Amino acid sequence: MNLSDYYTRFSVDEKIIAEVMSEALSYGGDDCDLFFQHSISSHIGLEDKAVNSAHSHIDFGVGIRVLKGSQTGYSFTDEMTLKAMKAAAKTAANIADSGKNTAPVQLKLHKIPNYYPIEKSWEDVSTDQKVPLLQEINDKVFAEDNRIIKCNISFADGTAYILIATYDGRIVYDYKPMMDITVSCTAEEKGRREQNYFKLSGRNGFEFLTPENRERLIKEPVRQTIALFDAVKPDAGEMPVVLAAGRAGILLHEAIGHGMEADFNRKNLSIFCDKMNQPVAEKFVTIVDDGTNPNARGSINVDDEGNDTEKTYLVENGVLRSYLHDRISARHYKVNPTGSGRRQSFRFAPQPRMRNTYMLPGPHKKEEIIGSVKKGLYAESFTNGEVFIGAGDFTFYVKSGYLIEDGKLTKPVKDVNIIGNGPEVLRNIVMVGDDLRLGEGGGTCGKNGQWVPVSLGLPTVKVSKITVGGVGK
Repeated sequence: MNLSDYYTRFSVDEKIIAEVMSEALSYGGDDCDLFFQHSISSHIGLEDKAVNSAHSHIDFGVGIRVLKGSQTGYSFTDEMTLKAMKAAAKTAANIADSGKNTAPVQLKLHKIPNYYPIEKSWEDVSTDQKVPLLQEINDKVFAEDNRIIKCNISFADGTAYILIATYDGRIVYDYKPMMDITVSCTAEEKGRREQNYFKLSGRNGFEFLTPENRERLIKEPVRQTIALFDAVKPDAGEMPVVLAAGRAGILLHEAIGHGMEADFNRKNLSIFCDKMNQPVAEKFVTIVDDGTNPNARGSINVDDEGNDTEKTYLVENGVLRSYLHDRISARHYKVNPTGSGRRQSFRFAPQPRMRNTYMLPGPHKKEEIIGSVKKGLYAESFTNGEVFIGAGDFTFYVKSGYLIEDGKLTKPVKDVNIIGNGPEVLRNIVMVGDDLRLGEGGGTCGKNGQWVPVSLGLPTVKVSKITVGGVGK
């Protein structure tokens, strides 16, 4: 597709966009942008070998933002007529009141890379092609272990067409695919039941559902569920915690990443607001937020303000180097945007958000890290976390993990919470492995009522001490 195809899709051209922008700037706004979106999504749910839910959703419209200093005027419409768009633009324009009318610059196409190439779009895949694959997974989950008594599969796919025009003359378009599949199962043994799940998600096409990936969706949830029958509760108290490579990166995302979003720092709400260019971790700790990982759930070719995406070094060799910036915070700090302005849809104004947040590999081996712990916890994945952005305090439930005893992984654990402080954990990272992995399931991150897809990751990491809630002594 090319720019003219996107103009046709949204029933606009350069003249119409210029008229709408002129209306948006009619009261003296400093800047404005138009965000057009057409998204198509579908969902299929299976429970115990039968499809029990299926639905699709289409969203279509334009959001119009006007900036005056650090203030934002925002309005949107799903009626793509010039009259409706100019009315929305006038509403957004009310943030300013100088009476100065600034003309927008002539539009010029800005070309972007493609970090999520696909072979077959979800729009070209019928429900009849999806359901047999999901039923195959469902049937094989039951066949994998005779203790499995229940299986649920949630499958979602979607595409979005995006067109962004900015006051300074940039126009850019993007096609964004997405796929998400979660397999959850329940097992029963001697009257006791356990439940766990496995998830794969990314900006992939239909070709991602290979026999190899379908096999993992069968075996992993069963393995993780059955392991819980042998799980124990560790002793409560402060102890070393080893974070497993991959999905344990949710701790990094929640307890540290949000505190590095620039709006929290601009408003002095983050504990990192006065730490720029200061050491916040050991020299072997480097943390990035990256929009360029191929086909990752949080990757973006361009942010929702039309800025180029990038790999942003938040902490480099232990020193805090950057926040995540949208246009507003970039102007405040007199730096360039980091391509982090994101929004849930055209109904929302953008704000600084994470993309794929992870720690780069360090100098240690996984076996060396585990072997260094006399008694501690190995945490594979977390769920049900709560974080207070200002102070960085957090609580997380360990969904999958193991005891570490005398430098070896022993029994699986369950019903375990870890309690701590994000910046303190950052300072207490004493070993970083060379085995970086992104969590394949990614996540959906909430902030100020908006939800966006993200990914996260870690190499194996040792934190010298975190409070573990288990069995009291």
